[in-house]
Amino acid sequence: MNTLFKALNDPTRREILEFLKEKDLTAGEIADRFQISKPSISHHLDLLKQAGLVSAVKEGQFICYSLNTTVLDELLKWLMNFKNEK
Repeated sequence: MNTLFKALNDPTRREILEFLKEKDLTAGEIADRFQISKPSISHHLDLLKQAGLVSAVKEGQFICYSLNTTVLDELLKWLMNFKNEK
């Protein structure tokens, strides 16, 4: 759970998730939307992947990233348990 919250804590990673909500993107397409280095974007993508928030599939020489909504669904269910315990 710590990995998940760490991944969501960063505004760049949250913005990446917003882009992936619209459609799947390659690492290069994601990097082109930011004014930071490609290695930095790669690091952000790796943390999102470790948290289970995105999945990555190698397509030829590119890696395509997709949003993994299952983890977000589980997080929301967990958070809603706190609301129901009043």
